[in-house]
Amino acid sequence: MTNGKTDFTPYLVRLVIVAVVSLLFVTLFNEGAYLIQREDYDRAPTVIQLVVPSGTAARVSAGEPVPSIPEDMVFVVGDTLEVKNEDIEVHQLGPLTVPPGATARLVMEKADKYAYSCSFQPSRYLGLDVRQATTFMTRLTALLIATPTTAAFLFIYSLLVFPVRSKGKPASGQTGSRQARLGG
Repeated sequence: MTNGKTDFTPYLVRLVIVAVVSLLFVTLFNEGAYLIQREDYDRAPTVIQLVVPSGTAARVSAGEPVPSIPEDMVFVVGDTLEVKNEDIEVHQLGPLTVPPGATARLVMEKADKYAYSCSFQPSRYLGLDVRQATTFMTRLTALLIATPTTAAFLFIYSLLVFPVRSKGKPASGQTGSRQARLGG
């Protein structure tokens, strides 16, 4: 204490240093975890083409699957599914009717799991899984949430492990020897 006032400068300096270290640590940790766990759907929306090959109607009526058509598909919100019909029959996928030689598009507007009726699958349905992509803003939000809590934890921990010493106050254990030298 100087003149009855407490000097908070060493605490503020430590807090700033700990905040910067926390930001660096959290950024490295979060981005590393993101890169390791990144999925195929962590991308910008795009157009995904699904081709219904010639002979599909005959194969489906015989109960045979069409090897080039998956049973389930994963999309990102904003993707467009483009169904191109190269078969001689009209095909249906949920709200889409695709005449022979034509192309129809379905925009994935909302994250959800869909099971559309489908004429080019032996099971008569096609599963569409629409997911929300991990965006830059999602990752930035994670940093903004994790950094202050990490900084607070490290600041308190640093005060316990390395206490702040006042400029005029001797380190513990030196009080008696200083008084002896001063003649007290």
